Formats: sequence, C-alpha cells, structure tokens
Amino acid sequence: MSIRNKLVEYQIWLNGEFVERDRAQVSLLDRGFRLGDVVFDTSRTFDGKVFRLRDHLERFYRSLKYVRIDPHMSIDEMEAKTLEVVARNEDLRQQRHDDYMISQIVSGGIGPRGGDPTIAIVIDPLGSPRWAPAYKEGANVVISKTRSYSSQSLDPKVKHYSRLNFVLAELEATDFDPNAIPLLLDLEGNVSESIGANFFIVQAGRLIVPRTESTLQGVSRLTIVEIAESLGIPVEEGNIQPYDVYNADEALLCSTPYCILPVGHVDGRQIGPDVPGPVTNQLLAAWSERVGMDIVDQLSRLPS
Repeated sequence: MSIRNKLVEYQIWLNGEFVERDRAQVSLLDRGFRLGDVVFDTSRTFDGKVFRLRDHLERFYRSLKYVRIDPHMSIDEMEAKTLEVVARNEDLRQQRHDDYMISQIVSGGIGPRGGDPTIAIVIDPLGSPRWAPAYKEGANVVISKTRSYSSQSLDPKVKHYSRLNFVLAELEATDFDPNAIPLLLDLEGNVSESIGANFFIVQAGRLIVPRTESTLQGVSRLTIVEIAESLGIPVEEGNIQPYDVYNADEALLCSTPYCILPVGHVDGRQIGPDVPGPVTNQLLAAWSERVGMDIVDQLSRLPS
C-alpha cells in the first residue's frame, strides 16, 4: 500500500518537511507568534483542483515584498510545492468526499529579522455547515464599532495575520447573534470588509463594491467582477455607507471558502425582498458553471 493510501490526517509542509497537520509545531519564539510578523494567502480546491492558485500566489509574494520577508523560494517553487501538497492529500480528500483550503504562510522566523523564515503550506477543512442556511435565509450581518486598520498605518492590500480588530468585530457580532458575521467600516465611516471577505451591494441592477483603498483586493472579489462583466451586469467601485447598505436591493459577501454568500439582514434590517436576489442568483449559477460544480449544494453537505 502506498504512503498516500495510509494517510489518516492531512499532510502539511513545514520548513522543508511533510508532517501531519495536527502534529505540526512552531516555536513560541517565532516572530509570527510574538509580533504578528507573518503574511499568508489562502486558495481552495474544487474537486481537488486548486482555483486561481497563481493569482493567490502573486498576491502572496506582493505581501512578502511589502513586509520585507524573503521566503528563499521563487513563486514557481512555491507553486510546485503547493501542488505537491495537494497531490499528497488527494487520496484522503477522495475518501472524505470533500474539498479544502490550502494556505501558504511565511513568518519572520526566530530571532532578529533577516534570519531563516518559517514557511508552511497548510491544508484546512473547507468550512462551516452554518453557511448553508444563508443560501435560503441570507447571512445575518452586523456593522461593528471596531474599524478596519487605517491605510495610512497598514496597506489593506497586504494579507497578514495581525487581525485583532477582526477578533473584536466578531465578538461584537456574536454578542448580537451567535451566527452573525461582522462588517467593518473604515475610519471615514465607509464599508470596508468582513473577516476574510469582501462585500457588495446591488442597487438598480448595478453591483457596487468598496474602493480598493480601504479593502483587500480579494481574488473572489475579482472573480465576481469578471463574472458580472461577462453577464452584462454593471460594476462600480465607490464609497458605501451604512445608509446605502440598508437601502440596497441585495447584498452579498464573497470569500475563498464559500465563494458567494447572500446577505439577508444587516443590523436587524432586511435587505431586499428575496434571498438570494436575482443578481446574486446569476452570480452563483455562473460561478458554479465556471468551477464545474454546484457550490451551494456542496456547502450544504459539509460535515458538522
């Protein structure tokens, strides 16, 4: 029997070695743990094939360059190693009838900057079965008092793990509803993003998305824009304030694991008459066609 057929746990790659995911260890002295000196990116698979891996890696390497961490691997080498991790876990994926998220993570390592970085390529389960009801009822979103980081302090294009503001925003949202999802504003009171997710509203058939100056340039966000343009749905970037959200015809979140998540309520106010709305339904259908599977059906079958 091959090594792969004996796997009982996902295999990850950590500092040049393959280890079982739940046995992986990183030093307490690592700068990622001590200082949040770490950047990452996350893609996902559809039927075992990684979606838009190169786009994720290009963003990852831009983040690395911004924070001045040298991974000592070229982007081509990182891509090849990622695909090796995917291949090593394929038998287990098929046994579990599931897909997964795959993250590249690099920290500043141990000791002063300039030493060896900590490098990991990590497999994680796809997500939560709590997403499934959102496709019928809509996600419950709460605008948090906690704000996004100012772009004058940290450029939002960097995907990093220094996310205490996300933690505080999530605590605020779950105080309102255990399943609620937070939505953060920037310092000027405009909608920025959710936790690991971009946000769109629909008004009069137009998709409107926050400006990139205040939010991560998400790969899922890019996918929605491409799909919308192919369907003839106008897309605009602009400032979105809570007033605009409350008066939207539709609202949706987009993120790597769930792709598109319809929003039903924001701060307890119903958004639009139907969930999902007609534009959101078009986007869901087109995304499913692009990846060759019904993404709503898959997420509704996630193990608890």
